[in-house]
Amino acid sequence: MIEADKRRAIFLMHQDGMSDREISRRMGVSRNTVRVIIEQQGAMPPIRRAKQRIDEELLRRLYVECNGFAQRVHEKLVEEEGIEVTYPTLTRMLRQLGISKPKKERCDRVPDEPGVEMQHDTSPYRLKLAEKWMRVQASMLYLRYSKRRYLKFYPAFNRFKMKCFLHEALMFWGCSAKQCIIDNTNLARLRGTGANAVILPEMERFGGRYGFEFRCHEKGHANRKAGEERSFWTVVTNFFPGRTFESLEDLNRQALEWATVRMDNRAQGKAGLIPAKAFEFERQYLVELPAHLPAPYRPHQRGVDEYGYAAFDGNYYWVPGTGREDVTVLEYADRLKIYRARTCLAEYALPAHGIKNALFDPPGVSKAARGPRNRKNRPPQQEEQHLRAIGESVGPYLDFALKPKGIQRNGFLRKLHALSLKTAPRLFLRSIERAHKYRIIDIATIERIIALNMTEGIQRLPLVEVDQAFRERDAYREGRLTDPPDLSIYEQTQEDEDE
Repeated sequence: MIEADKRRAIFLMHQDGMSDREISRRMGVSRNTVRVIIEQQGAMPPIRRAKQRIDEELLRRLYVECNGFAQRVHEKLVEEEGIEVTYPTLTRMLRQLGISKPKKERCDRVPDEPGVEMQHDTSPYRLKLAEKWMRVQASMLYLRYSKRRYLKFYPAFNRFKMKCFLHEALMFWGCSAKQCIIDNTNLARLRGTGANAVILPEMERFGGRYGFEFRCHEKGHANRKAGEERSFWTVVTNFFPGRTFESLEDLNRQALEWATVRMDNRAQGKAGLIPAKAFEFERQYLVELPAHLPAPYRPHQRGVDEYGYAAFDGNYYWVPGTGREDVTVLEYADRLKIYRARTCLAEYALPAHGIKNALFDPPGVSKAARGPRNRKNRPPQQEEQHLRAIGESVGPYLDFALKPKGIQRNGFLRKLHALSLKTAPRLFLRSIERAHKYRIIDIATIERIIALNMTEGIQRLPLVEVDQAFRERDAYREGRLTDPPDLSIYEQTQEDEDE
């Protein structure tokens, strides 16, 4: 194809009186091509394509019937509808009509207005905390005008964590923008996408408390919150490199300093905007928040065990008092509050991530004399050693029985040890050998094996030989001559029961 500028030059040379041969030599095209271009007056000829028209409704119906497979649509058009159309032409029609792929529409530029918009999103990462790799979710809030950020990491992110994060970030700034742009996440969206998205009433009420409303961007238009997406790239290229993290708490401590101190006072973009200074200007357009807005929480009903502890998230918290009535545990982002009958009994700071099976008591209160029966704090190592010391056949059986992942190791060892204490060693060893032979790991079945072995004579009492000459003894003879016992009292008792 000859370019439009070249065609125009050929036509102008012809108008200046240059011969076709000279134009052909100078421009490097054939004389026939020169003549055609002169006839077209140097204009670019339009693409002439024989248009074949197929009813749009027919195409949409067949596309739905064939589950979106264009090859099957082509077969049905040719075989059933009698329409001769090539496969490339069909796929082009489907694209142009927006049937197979939605039409690409132009985006509008949204101006950066102070106090109007903030953006929120999450991103998963796999980080090394101390010596262990861990998957975390990064949550970030971004003010579009001043480019201020707030960053925090969570082991898991849900709707309650989203509320806690937004409360923490907005209270740190002391103000809020009027809109919060999010993707089409089900954490805040009930149904629909983009402009048709319906926000959950729960999240709508939550946003109204802080003076903003959630808005979902169109599906596939992640650039609508480009500042947020670019911030996550900055996390990967600037925050993670060269830093080590000892724990999740250490990670969040460094993330807070990086986002609110280092990046707040660093020039951003070509304009050299400093977020901290831009925020001071934007603050007058933001929604000021009261200093005492209540933090979000969620309630949990818990019972109190015989030692006065309430269990929550794998840990145990002491409840003041002497009764065992149920309590309500209010879970906040960083603490717990225990209530009974609208009275706050105790408040605890949440332990660091990874702490489980720990006992917690309120400050200034003496610990309970005894703790809950948490056997996980004391693994049954002594029980296992005692079992293996009974005989050589016990060790291979334990190696077999403790191998399956579904078995409860600690409980199995304790029950088997208790069974060995009330069984003779020889009988126990024989029963264990039989259980190993038939691959049995159920304690109740092992008890039945022990009972079966006892009936087979392994623990049979020795027979006592009786001297039949006892009949010749004087005492025996005298006893034979005594009066028979009076059993009438038993007969009377039986008659009374029958009546």
